[in-house]
This record gives sequence, structure tokens and C-alpha cells, in this order.
Amino acid sequence: MNEAYLDPVGCRAAGVQLHLTSLPSGRLGREAIALLRWLERAGQSCWQMLPLGPPDRAGSPYKASSAFAAWPGLLGAPDAPVSAGEEDDFLARHPAWAPDWRRLAGGRAAVRDQVRFEREWQALRQHAAEHGVRLIGDVPIYVAARSVDHRAHPELFSSGEVAGAPPDAFSSSGQLWGNPLYDWGALRREGYRWWLARLQRTVELFDIARLDHFRGFVAYWAVPAGRRTAAHGHWRRGPGRALFAAAVGELGRLPLIAEDLGHITAPVRRLRDELGLPGMVVLQFGFDPEDPDSPHRLAHHPERAVVYTGTHDHDTVRGWYATLPGPQRSEVDAAVLEHLGAAWARELARAPQWPLIRLALGSRARLAMVQMQDVLGLGSEARMNLPGTAAGNWRWRLSELPSARVARRLREATAEAQRLP
Repeated sequence: MNEAYLDPVGCRAAGVQLHLTSLPSGRLGREAIALLRWLERAGQSCWQMLPLGPPDRAGSPYKASSAFAAWPGLLGAPDAPVSAGEEDDFLARHPAWAPDWRRLAGGRAAVRDQVRFEREWQALRQHAAEHGVRLIGDVPIYVAARSVDHRAHPELFSSGEVAGAPPDAFSSSGQLWGNPLYDWGALRREGYRWWLARLQRTVELFDIARLDHFRGFVAYWAVPAGRRTAAHGHWRRGPGRALFAAAVGELGRLPLIAEDLGHITAPVRRLRDELGLPGMVVLQFGFDPEDPDSPHRLAHHPERAVVYTGTHDHDTVRGWYATLPGPQRSEVDAAVLEHLGAAWARELARAPQWPLIRLALGSRARLAMVQMQDVLGLGSEARMNLPGTAAGNWRWRLSELPSARVARRLREATAEAQRLP
């Protein structure tokens, strides 16, 4: 049954990944609207961003101080006037979270910032619709420790365990994220109201949303609090279908993408498919000669999927290609020559991002998303995040908006892949 899925695109389409903080100013306003014009000229139908919440001190939007409130640092006009009536109206329209935000995050001044954000965001939404661009958001599965959500609703969280990922081929000790885990029993008893409010807030802001760590809704890695690594954690069952059934019953069908990367089991795939959610495939993962059955291989991409050249957690295509070991580089080169022709061999040596962008756009997957860093041919210095490191992430920013020449080249590639709006 496709009870949770609302086809986010409806036909072959393409888009660009760029967080708001990576605009030259790092803010909403004229540059964001100018980028929408650029995306339209480039033949792009989607603009994907990272979470909008107030980031932590390291700049991570995945450890925001609120799962609902937007970061005032994104405001293009942070000093714009706000009337008292606007504040009261905002509080009345967002009873599930705005009163807690006021109480725990700075009083009425904190609410005024949210009113300002709502005005600027609605202006962006209007311009996006006029330019034929859909906005894709990101819903982190977890909240940050001591976030407003954690403090306002401690009864909905586990007190003895924290979130992480199990040991794997990349990390012998796993990943210790440290986020508080949900008490899914408590959430179930209250009808999943907190999660329903969160999803409602998401669809208020975005046309489409990526559900981060989708596998955690089936089973998640729980680590005893106080451990230094995630090696001694264990799997616990998530809410599964029940959460999504409640969401559909309350909110209707939801335009969601399942982030189904990592250790994906048959039950995770089954829930994704029962809900009819498109999953993700990442082109950079599809060239391992020792994994010919990888779902990320171009030949294995399903139509109901979103293909990415890479995500915010991966190197840029140029940086990735430069560090590939010989066997994987040979796989990449062979795929490019097979699908694009011998004429692209010289381009691989000169500008490898464009052959890989072409491969992604040529995928069977319904939606193809490309990082702006790849469109611009930037190297590892433009990487957004290196998982497992605490410093130097989330800082990359455009020096200027991309040129009309780059828009023309991206539009040409998008047209050849039959992905124009």
C-alpha cells in the first residue's frame, strides 16, 4: 500500500543541493531569490537544503536547538519590525512548539524572529512557485541533547541510552552521535502527537522532505549513556508502520524521501516499499568492483528513487575522483565510456564532475540531485561535512552566485537526459 507517499515530482526532473548558509551572504533575501532565477534558467525543478534549525556551536544543523524553530541567522532582514499582534497570532497558530520556544529560548524576542522568518520564507516559497522550483527540506530523525524539544518534553525521551551507529567496515568502534533517543512507547501512548506536529511543520515549510536515517524508524542503535564509543550498543525496535499510519490519518499523504543509506535490512526496505517512499542512491557508491550487486550501481537504480552525485556527508565529485584507488577509477572510467561514449575520456581527466553529473542525470531514478559544488567543479576544499570530525564542517560558502554559462551547461545536460520541467 502506498499510503504515505505522494509522488514528489511526477516525472523525470533534476535539482541542486545547496544549503542557505552556502549562499554568499548565508541568508535569505535577494540572493536566495536570485538563485531561484538561476535554477529556472538551468532547467532545475528542485532546490534541496539542510535542516533550518539553529545549529550547534560547531555549525551542525543536525544538532539544532529546536526541531521546529528556524535559525535567526538565516534572516535577510533581522531587524525588520514586528507588531505585537503578529507575535500573538504566530503563537496561536503554532501551539505545539512556539510557546515552548518562547519560554526556553528568549521570550517574545525569540518569537519575533520566528515571525520574521515566516515572512521571508513565504516570500521565498512564492518566488519558488513562480520559477517552477520545489523546495526540498531535511528532517533529522533525532533532536539535540538539551534542545528545547528535549527540555520541554523529557517524558518522550529515553534517559539511559543515546543514539549512534554500530561498528562497520569504516569504523571499528561505530559512531557515537550522543543524541537522546525517543521513548517510542511513550510517544505511541500520546498518539505520536509530537512527531505529527513535527511533520506538519515540515510540510508547512517545504514541498518535499527527506527523512534522515529512515532505518531508525524500523530499528536503531542504542548506546548506554556514558560510553565513550558506540561499540557496546544494541539494536532496539522503532515505531515502524504505526507512526506513518498516524501521520497519514492526521495529515494526509506526505511528500517524503526515505534516506535509506547505510546498513539497510529487509525489514527497512519492506517498510519503505509498503509506504511507497522513494529511497536514495548515491553515484559515488556505485563503482566498487567487489560489490557488483550494489543498489548504487547505475544499472540497478530503480525508477522510484532519488539519485545523488553525493550528499553533504560526501566529498565533492572532483575530490572523490582524485583519490580513487585504481580499480574503482577503472570502474568509473568504464561506466563513463559505456554510457557517454569515448569522446568523454578527455573530460574525465580535465573535469571529471561533468561526466558524473551526466551519469546521474541519465539514471533511471525519477529525480536526480547534484551538489552545487559539483556543478562548479570544486575540489575537497568545498566539502560540506566529514562525518566523525567535529571541526571545520558546515562552513563552505559561495563567493558569488553561479554564472549564466554554468546554467547553460547544466540545462543542456538536463535536457539531454529528458529532465527539463
